[in-house]
Amino acid sequence: MAIRSKAYKSLQVDAFRKCASETPLALLNLSSIWERSISKNEKLLMSTRKNDPITIFHGLKAPNLSVTQYMERIFKYTRCSASCFVIAQIYMDRFFQKMGGCLTSFNAHRLLITSVMVAAKFVDDMHCSNAYYAKVGGVSTEEMNEMEIEFLFNLEFKLFVTEEVFLKCCEKLDRAVVGEYQFRGPIRGHAK
Repeated sequence: MAIRSKAYKSLQVDAFRKCASETPLALLNLSSIWERSISKNEKLLMSTRKNDPITIFHGLKAPNLSVTQYMERIFKYTRCSASCFVIAQIYMDRFFQKMGGCLTSFNAHRLLITSVMVAAKFVDDMHCSNAYYAKVGGVSTEEMNEMEIEFLFNLEFKLFVTEEVFLKCCEKLDRAVVGEYQFRGPIRGHAK
């Protein structure tokens, strides 16, 4: 299927590993959005004194690696397509819609590695094993397997993403970084 969208092309989502050192704009935009979302969510949680529901995706402490560094690490070592990250974002929106809560520095890394792995298995012709994703993500294989199962059940195994939803997500990513798109309310993965 040929996707013809200005946002899709400008985000370099169609660039499947053209250059090993080149990070597609989609990933840079996503990581920027995530970093801002995490910051806003944590300020909101502190100001309202609400607690984010603790899930299997929460770490005991926030990792030293930024979301941007982590995303680049996943892209570099798993060699999955850039579209997997866009689809992972859609999965995360679905996850937060069902589960509540929000993206924080305590859950972002584990949700990212899990959602990208699930997207790669569903979308890419070839993908790495859970053990390999665990190694890249800095978790045990057992944790990776448990997070995958939890994630899939929370999504009710609904992994299909229509072209329309995919392109809308690409357009939001494209607009978000240039400032046209404004976040409202508690920020989850990114606003719908």
